[in-house]
Amino acid sequence: MLTDLVKKQIQSAYSTFLENKNLKPRFGQKMMIAEIAKTFGNIELDEENVREPSDNYGNHICVVEAGTGTGKTIAYLLPALAIAKAMGKKLVVSTATVALQEQIVSKDLPELLRHSDLSFSFALAKGRGRYLCLSKLDSLLAEYESGLNPTRALYEDELPSVTAQGIKLYQSMMEALASNKWSGERDTWPQALEQDEWQIITTDHRQCTGRRCSNVSSCSFFKARDSLHSVDCIVTNHDLVLADLALGGGAILPDPKDTLYIFDEGHHLPQKALSHFAHHSRMLSSSKWLDQCNKGLGAILGQISGAGNVDRYAEQLPAAFIDCKQRLDQVYPLLDELVQTIALDDRQSNYRFKEGVIPQNLLLPSVELQRSFDRLTDLLSKISDELTEAMEDPHCPVPKIDLENNYPVLGTWQSRAEANRELWASYAVPDANAAVPKARWLTPVDNGGNMDIEVCSSPILASKTLEYSLWDKCCGAVVTSATLTALGNFQRFQMRAGTPNHANYQVVPSPFNFAQATLEIPAFAVDASNADVHTISLIDHLPKLLDKKEGSLVLFSSRRQMQEVYEEMPDSVRDLILIQGDNSKQEMLAQHKRKIDDGEGSILFGLASFAEGVDLPGDYCRHVIIAKLPFAVPDDPIESALSEWVESRGGNPFMDITVPDASLKLVQACGRLLRTETDTGKISLLDRRILTKRYGKAILNSLPPFTQVVHK
Repeated sequence: MLTDLVKKQIQSAYSTFLENKNLKPRFGQKMMIAEIAKTFGNIELDEENVREPSDNYGNHICVVEAGTGTGKTIAYLLPALAIAKAMGKKLVVSTATVALQEQIVSKDLPELLRHSDLSFSFALAKGRGRYLCLSKLDSLLAEYESGLNPTRALYEDELPSVTAQGIKLYQSMMEALASNKWSGERDTWPQALEQDEWQIITTDHRQCTGRRCSNVSSCSFFKARDSLHSVDCIVTNHDLVLADLALGGGAILPDPKDTLYIFDEGHHLPQKALSHFAHHSRMLSSSKWLDQCNKGLGAILGQISGAGNVDRYAEQLPAAFIDCKQRLDQVYPLLDELVQTIALDDRQSNYRFKEGVIPQNLLLPSVELQRSFDRLTDLLSKISDELTEAMEDPHCPVPKIDLENNYPVLGTWQSRAEANRELWASYAVPDANAAVPKARWLTPVDNGGNMDIEVCSSPILASKTLEYSLWDKCCGAVVTSATLTALGNFQRFQMRAGTPNHANYQVVPSPFNFAQATLEIPAFAVDASNADVHTISLIDHLPKLLDKKEGSLVLFSSRRQMQEVYEEMPDSVRDLILIQGDNSKQEMLAQHKRKIDDGEGSILFGLASFAEGVDLPGDYCRHVIIAKLPFAVPDDPIESALSEWVESRGGNPFMDITVPDASLKLVQACGRLLRTETDTGKISLLDRRILTKRYGKAILNSLPPFTQVVHK
């Protein structure tokens, strides 16, 4: 319950924070604090300090849309910290990006601690993949120095080769660790690290020997993980929360029943959940990998033979590898025949099984593949268990260093075998009649001149998964973002995220004066559904629309169109353009800002990734040009499957899915203009469908109240 004492504590903390920071209260921020406090304060706990069921199921969830400038980080931290401590619960703050995660830990929480009268402790939680594995690094350098590289060839399709430059990098990492100048966390290394560079020296739960590792006392990951038990607030990311929930909750993070969650950038949560529970595997690559494993098995067994019952299980492995490979090779022609049909339609990049239904001739092979990979997974799991026990056995005849060096290799094999088992299980078991179907599809992939086939499966909605694993189990939760509504309501988010009907849904007002920005639909804007005509119109009119002396952002929905328009721009304009693809997003934005700071004009050409999460305040962006309404790509297999399912239930996929999605994306794109309360500028929408189509008015009305200038 929200006691008077806790109320006063929240009010006092807010007043003190504003006073010490010399800030004025914002109406939207105060409203958000009140709604979160009301939601969490209404949670009833039983004698065991577990949330009591409510007649209005879902009233422990608060969903808040709060635009840029609201100050939502302080708005959720302040009441949630006070109430969590009063309830004896942990607060888990989850974000979608590393950047926001770092900001909360390095800026927002320290400021709140310093400038309010709240007392709390906090820590950062990241997955194993963000931390260096000291054992891998040590082994890699030792192998290099000895002129050997025995284990990496066993899974060469997964790991890149190590270059001489890479060795210098890894040596400098080892020196930095030894001198305590680096924590071993990827995001704190002074230079940006490429995924290929990092992948070699990090680990996952299947490869990690855990507390049995000889380097555990120096392990960056376990040092960070051990700090989580004693703090009041844990800052993490959506992926780690979902990984924990997939394990039943409480395996990595605190138990959901003992946790109040905050999901910032919460509009990403449904998509993150879909990705987390999707399965995919490449046929030829997997077949090659199985062959490599079988060939390299002897070298590994030569080092671990005699450890527990390893030999008994290992002698069954060759037959298991061969069985999986043969069944994959037998299925490939069946899939190839299906994939060949998409070549007849260049609009498609994949073959999707209609309504997720697998044809009869593929159903039995899928069942057999599931069984084969199940057997392989079981054998590898038993061998891993034997190695684990052997590491703890002081009388084991196998040196511990050999056990530790080979455990990650077998762990990698086990992870890949499990991934294949889960994939083929999703193909082997048809969806229940009443259930939301899975999307199942095939994608051709170029593999060194040979066509590989990626077999994919994914839920089309994350609602049931999140309902069961998160909303039902947690003590309480807040979901917040600048874009949670579409067409003025929460229906889209509710359908995708599964938040309960009785959750507290709120839109808090932005402090921005949207009227000081103009939304213009110029007279030359054409119907963008005709791509060729639309492209010609953009080429003709963009040079006159762009001010060469200011910062502009031009957003496209198609890479092809973006490239065509760029190539046809006059030299005087093209010289000012930074186009997505030439450099990294970060470098493009840095170049853009440098040019504006130097008093020059600069124009960014970008795709969907530039319509969200790009912060260009003031002179950095005075004009946002949106080429067309951001409708989804028609061949996305998950969205296509979702549309198909909605239609089968009597719905209208275009109005129920496509239009709300486009509305939300358009709001995000428009949100690139005003980033502070003093910003001004113009948005130009170059798609006449916003005026001529019946859905256009609904989309237009869902935008912030810009000053509209419409040329008919």
